[in-house]
Amino acid sequence: MRFHRTRPARLLLGLALAPLLTGCFASAGDESGERTGKSGSRLRVALAFPPAENLSPYGADATVLSRLGVTEGLTSLDANGSAAPALARSWQREGDRSWLFTLREAAFQDGTDVTPARVAAALTRATEAKPAPAALSGVTLTAEPAGGDRVRVTTESPDPVLPLRLAGPALAVLSPKAYEEKGRVDPVGTATGPFALTEVTGSTAATLDRFDDYWGGLAHVSGIDARFIADGTARTNALRTGQVDMAEAIPVAQAATLDRSLRREIATTRTTSLQLNTRTGPFKDPKLRAAAREAVDTSAFAKDVYEGHADAGTGIYGPAVTWAAGRREQPVGRAEAAVPEGTSITLATYDNRPELPEVAQVLKQQLERAGFRVELEVREYSRIESDALAGKFEAFVVARNTLVDTGDPVAVLASDYTCDGGYNLALLCDRGVDRAVAKAQGAADTSARRSAAMAAEAEILGTDAVVPLVHQRVVTGVGNSVEGVLLDPYERTLVGTGTRR
Repeated sequence: MRFHRTRPARLLLGLALAPLLTGCFASAGDESGERTGKSGSRLRVALAFPPAENLSPYGADATVLSRLGVTEGLTSLDANGSAAPALARSWQREGDRSWLFTLREAAFQDGTDVTPARVAAALTRATEAKPAPAALSGVTLTAEPAGGDRVRVTTESPDPVLPLRLAGPALAVLSPKAYEEKGRVDPVGTATGPFALTEVTGSTAATLDRFDDYWGGLAHVSGIDARFIADGTARTNALRTGQVDMAEAIPVAQAATLDRSLRREIATTRTTSLQLNTRTGPFKDPKLRAAAREAVDTSAFAKDVYEGHADAGTGIYGPAVTWAAGRREQPVGRAEAAVPEGTSITLATYDNRPELPEVAQVLKQQLERAGFRVELEVREYSRIESDALAGKFEAFVVARNTLVDTGDPVAVLASDYTCDGGYNLALLCDRGVDRAVAKAQGAADTSARRSAAMAAEAEILGTDAVVPLVHQRVVTGVGNSVEGVLLDPYERTLVGTGTRR
């Protein structure tokens, strides 16, 4: 079945706006040498994280694609953390395990139509991905056309937050062309967002052009020239010297060097934590994990390392998750700390977020004072993620947005701390934790689900597999000529149709 789409209103709007846009924005070949498109200027963006997985939509790169306005799912996440329409304009629950989504009229960037069959196929591909997208941790779903413009999504067990789950960046819908090469998913020109990837230069740059047939309207800029600059100082300098119009994740050490008019700060749901390898090595012993946790002084990180741009760690969820504090429970079942007696460990982190190496250095000093012998290892994220997930380090410092995958507070617990979790850096497999997370996953009422999530958090913290260090605020560098930047506490969006310069 195929939709027969008509676009006269959109076409007339584009014809009417073309002269106006051409007059308002810079023409091709301006003095800076930047590339310009059919109408409107191009936006130059510096991103912190080079692709770790060839821009696969299923892993960490999914958020890069979402922030650049390339990909979309059936739903999105609104400012209150609720599911909002995206490729699906509405949905309804049919029973405990089944949901019916009604699609809007939309097109893929390769010119084909978004149809129920193609949406179902894209979701099926996501369920088959290895490792599984974090949003699907602990969930088995099937998708199929349901007649007309509808898609039915069925889960193996009841999933009361499925619309939130489908808003996860890793569950973006791509055209069949994206899956033609066996074992690889290619997002170049196959997504549905306002900007289409046209070229990816390894891990250094990407070129995007405006998708003129985007269902949400014509973007103000004709395209985006993205540069992946892992070094935070270099990103900041690129903004300061006018090489880019926007730079994400400005290091706190560099924020003070930028004019106040160039800084945008927002509280986020990102928590920096110390993850301890519970499967192999010395931290398999819960008593040594307890010793590491007792050695950590979290106040030093918020005050000194983050220079006030963060709050001391209190749990997996921080103050940006406004409902968490009133429901927080004391950790349960903690072991008595052992004496480290020179136990050797490797502590690793990455430098894409420039504060993390300093966090790791302070941690090293704190752990050594407690009696551990610590070797520090720092790499760029794309070169360390696989080793961290494989348990090649005893301890790992990570900055993790606790609501980025689905907006559901339970999802990060399932993906990061259960036996089957797809992003389980602590390699934790604990029956009590799995039971608590499963109970939270089964709660349908919003208030009950949040309370169950906090009970599960207490179980996880009780294992000492994770030590929350700080809850972050993020500083984005934005040029004075840029408007309409999408600052998001969930860090899923950055540029959209209304972003302009």
